[in-house]
Amino acid sequence: MEQGGAREEVRPPYGGASVVRVPEQARGEHTHGEHPREAPAPRAQVRRHSVRGQILEALRAALVDGELVPGQVYSAPALGARFGVSATPVREAMQRLATEGAVEVVPNRGFRVAERGPRELAELAEVRALIEVPVMLRLARSVPPARWCALRPLADATVAAAAVGDRASYADADRAFHGAMLALAGNHSLVAVADDLHRRSQWPLVDNPVTRRADLLADASEHTALLDALIAQDVAVVQSLVREHFAGADG
Repeated sequence: MEQGGAREEVRPPYGGASVVRVPEQARGEHTHGEHPREAPAPRAQVRRHSVRGQILEALRAALVDGELVPGQVYSAPALGARFGVSATPVREAMQRLATEGAVEVVPNRGFRVAERGPRELAELAEVRALIEVPVMLRLARSVPPARWCALRPLADATVAAAAVGDRASYADADRAFHGAMLALAGNHSLVAVADDLHRRSQWPLVDNPVTRRADLLADASEHTALLDALIAQDVAVVQSLVREHFAGADG
């Protein structure tokens, strides 16, 4: 999902589709009894908190990609064996996802991926709109065009990820673009709250686990159009676009 070293496709011990991809540098942490027979030799020694962070990002990418299936239970030892790490950093990463609501703890079994329906997605879109739309309209009236122009590479990154159908990269680029716009308000708490809501809105639905490439392209094109309107200081168009953007997010 994230920027960094090469990743490896990971196959779950219970069969089925690949589950997650983990950066090469995350390999190397083992505990006795957890070495998978086919595991490669460690390539580098990495501090545990770094491994945990890499595993967390890999799991988040797997959620967005639909590789972690809503309703399915995954055990930390099994995923740890496939990562080439101990179960501990996987369990810690899963606990973090549990606090975010992405998974729930299943005692003595592992973690079940949350099952979400269209209603929850619509509620998230509504809350995001209540927070972000007024801020964007205020910024449209006060931020000079040059500062909006500086965000062009972020908008282009969403287009590039959408063009190749890379859902995990698109999710990162999408949040980066929205976060950079909101950051112009100078309110760090606002950016943090909005980013948490945005991340939650990217998790898969139980009946539609994978976002279509066409939907990514449409969403990315709205970013470009919005940025063009902001640069042109056309507040009326900005208002229409931001409302449409969030209205489309609950579909």
